[in-house]
Formats: sequence, structure tokens, C-alpha cells
Amino acid sequence: MYRNSRLAILLPILLAAAVVLGLLLGRYLGRSTPEAQLRNLVEQLTHPTNKLAYTLSLIETEYVDSVSMDSLSEQVIPLLMEELDPHSVYIPKSEMEAVNEPLQGEFDGIGVVFNMAPDTVIVLNVIPSGPSDKAGVKAGDRIIRINDSLVAGQKIPNNEIIKRLRGKRGTQVKLSLERQGIAEPVEVEVTRGAIPIKSLEAAFMLPDSIGYIKLSQFAITSHNELITALNNLKAQGMKRLIFDLRGNPGGFLDQAIRIANEFLPADKLIVYTEDRRHNRTDEMSDGNGTIQELPLAVLIDEFSASSSEILAGALQDNDRGTIIGRRSFGKGLVQRQIPYPDGSALRLTVARYYTPTGRSIQKPYTNGDALGYEEDLWNRYRHNEFFSADSIHFDDSLRKVTPGGKVVYGGGGIMPDLFVPVDTTDVTRYFLEVSGRNILFRYTLEYADRHRDALNAVKTIPELQALLDADKELMNDFIRYAARNGVQPDYKDIARSRKLIEAQLRAYIGRNTPLNEAGFYVNIYPIDPVMLRAVEVLKTQNDHD
Repeated sequence: MYRNSRLAILLPILLAAAVVLGLLLGRYLGRSTPEAQLRNLVEQLTHPTNKLAYTLSLIETEYVDSVSMDSLSEQVIPLLMEELDPHSVYIPKSEMEAVNEPLQGEFDGIGVVFNMAPDTVIVLNVIPSGPSDKAGVKAGDRIIRINDSLVAGQKIPNNEIIKRLRGKRGTQVKLSLERQGIAEPVEVEVTRGAIPIKSLEAAFMLPDSIGYIKLSQFAITSHNELITALNNLKAQGMKRLIFDLRGNPGGFLDQAIRIANEFLPADKLIVYTEDRRHNRTDEMSDGNGTIQELPLAVLIDEFSASSSEILAGALQDNDRGTIIGRRSFGKGLVQRQIPYPDGSALRLTVARYYTPTGRSIQKPYTNGDALGYEEDLWNRYRHNEFFSADSIHFDDSLRKVTPGGKVVYGGGGIMPDLFVPVDTTDVTRYFLEVSGRNILFRYTLEYADRHRDALNAVKTIPELQALLDADKELMNDFIRYAARNGVQPDYKDIARSRKLIEAQLRAYIGRNTPLNEAGFYVNIYPIDPVMLRAVEVLKTQNDHD
């Protein structure tokens, strides 16, 4: 009995010690784990030659006072991980659901998109046929109480609101709602259910037969979502594609590989990985991709990382499409998530990945210096990299050449084929004030309340644009609203920033329709220099039928 309990308590600490000391873990993780093997592992790890694990064992068995080894393990393992690369981390059991959920394709909840403005939960959209829709919740509702607990005006953080609204499917949550035009609160009971998480934020058509797809992460459903979106866009006449990976932090490696396969002909190297023993695994295209010849522009920026860089690098090194934007993040390490028996996990770097020309795009780092790693983007900004391609320098020893003769570099992200700087030309003090003080966003929520029926009736992008075009007083109404909220008009600034302000007003209003993110991005497009550059490039390329 004592041996079993000691095993359960010590195992997380001992496994972490094995990682740091480079002992046994690789072989252990590759085998099955019956109790006999675990006992054998513990006996080897607690041998006096393994100083760290032996010290922990002595504390557990010999220290004068009783010590909670569970508590100690929660403190020791993160410290060990801090001495490794910036992407090896320990995930406590309490955080596992939040860490895994965004990539799993669904969660249990009530099916609403909401925002806080300023301290009240406002329902922006209700997922059609979802739990809230079935219970009668409507876009524009304010959530006053959750299960009889007052939440309006209480300055409760977003994550706490999410925690209260979510729960196991089949359970109920009571909501008290304030609804425009109804004096008394509307009381509903929502039965929680499975809510899909879409990694593909938007897909719609632009002029000149150009399709646009925005992928926010590489989740378990991303490839399937992409195929659905491509089929829909083809049915609308798509002959060219903009694939937007800006801000995409990565996700599942296999999804990046499957998506890259859609764009490449047979027998093309997509990516390869190498572990500490130099075991190499190649991922090749199979020739079954559905858009192998479609004219393509891929958008990246400094927040495009990991799987985004794998996809962009695979296409760039195979001379497929045009990469447009700014240099990507620079994450070239592969993690494996290894569960502990108590429900926590170790996300451990186990390999490096390389693009088809042999580039490692991992930017430099020092083990144990997470702060310095995190400051990289700030340093890029300080060195003017976001504004000028001439500020970016690569080591010539990392130079590679693609089959088509294009020169590319490793050592720190994917450098786009066409660099597009951050554009601050029309940014003025007035624009910064109405944006920074959230006045612009709050106005669009009030606008949506006043036009809720018309916005809910919007089903297509042309309908949305016609509705917004018909409102000739939108800008003037906003200027008056901003003045009432403390930002007086500066008409010289307004003239200069008018296009920025109008586009953002339209975008936020568009998000308050059933089009959701498509309504947002289609209206941001006219002020997005990266998208505009992509359209220019694609318009010069021949159509593909």
C-alpha cells in the first residue's frame, strides 16, 4: 500500500527530473506503462547517482516534517521547465481544459458570442440551432444574472463569465436578460450542449473572382473546415485565393501537413522533423490535393507561428504561390504533450522541423531566458523591422535556394516574398483616442441595438454592404457620439483618418450580423494594405478553371 501511494506521489517529480537529466524518459515514453515498469523506473530514478530525483526521494522519506509531495511537484516541475527552451512547459491539471479546448473542435457551453461593454455582458451573436437559440436568447440581449447571481455592473472578468456559462452538456444554466423594448427581465433556462469551435474564421468572395479564407489556428477540424470553405467558394466562382495566416499561432502539425498537401502536386516534400538522435521523418504530398494549380497568395505576419510557418515554408520552398506580409514569428520546435497520471501534462520539445530546402526557421534563444525570447518582437519593432524590409538581416550561411531559383533564409521565421510594412499614414490623434478609449467599438454596439432587426435579417455580404451604404449619416452620427463621450472633433484629423474610421465602424457593425467574422473582414479589406497587395498580385495571374 505504501509503495503504491509513494509511486503515485513521486512519479511526476521523478519524470521531470528524468527530462532535465536526460535519463530514461525517451525509452520510457516509447513503451507501455504497467505497474512493474513504473516501479522499475522509480527504482532507477531514485538511485543515488541521480542527484535531483534522489534528493526528492530523501525529502519524502527522511525530512523531519511532513511534506506535501503533490504541492512540491507543482512547484519543482515548472522550475525545471524554465531551464529548457521557451516552448517546453508544464501544464497543471487545473489548466488542461483551457489549454486543450481551443484545438479540440468543440466545447460544452450555451452557444453565444459575447463581449463586455463596459461591464455588462452583451450577446453579439447566437449560434443557430444551438442551446441559447433554442432557449430564446437573442443577439443584443444583456445578461444581467447567471443562476440568480448578479453579473451586470460587477466588473467580472471575461474568463469568470465564461466559467459560469460553460459546464457539462446536459446541465442547465438560468439567465436573466435585459432586452431592448421589454421592460421586465426575460428569464430563460439554457441546457448546455456541444458547441463547435471554428478555426476557420471567415471565407468569402472578393471582386475579380478572388476567394478569401482566414484561418485563426490549426485545430483538429481545420483541414475539414478548409475543404468545406473551398467547395463553397468554388461554387461562387473562385479562380484565385488569398489564404490569411496572420495572427495564427499554430496548432496541430498534422493539420498543417494536410492543408499543404491540398496545394502541392505529388511527391513534394512538405516538412521534415529531426529528433535528438537525428531520426528524420519526411512528410510528402500525395498528389490528391484539390487546388494544386489555383493562383495563391498566403498572408503572414510576426504573429504567424509554428504550423503557420510550416505551411508557408512548404509553399515557399516549393515555389507555390506568393507569401505576402511581414516576417513570421520564428518557432521551429516540435512539442509532444505527455500526460501524467494525475491529469496534468508535460509539453516537451522533442524535435526540430525543417522546411523542404532544409531551413530551420527557429529564431535564436537561450535556455532559461524566457524573458529575452519574449522581447524579440519588441526588439523587431524598435529596430524598425515592421516598417522597412531593409532593417531585416539574415546570416548568409543560412541561405538556401528553391527549385525555382528563389533565395530564402533560415534562422528566424519565414521572410515573405513581398514585404508589406505597417501603414500608419492615416493614423491621427483623433483616431487613436476614439480607438484607444473604445468609443468606436461601443458606438457600434449601440448602433446594432438600434438596427437589430435589419442586421439580423442580413444573410449575404451584398445585403450587408447595401444596408451600410444606405446609412449616409453613419460617420456624422459617430462624431457626435464621440463628442458626447469626451473626444471633441478635430476635423483635420477626421478628414485624414476618415477611411480608417469608416472601415472599422462598418467592420464592427458587420460582426453584429449572422455573417459574423465575414462581415468584419470584408469591411476591413479596403484599409488592409496586405490584402490589397495580395489582390494586386493575384489580378496579374491567369485564372485557373
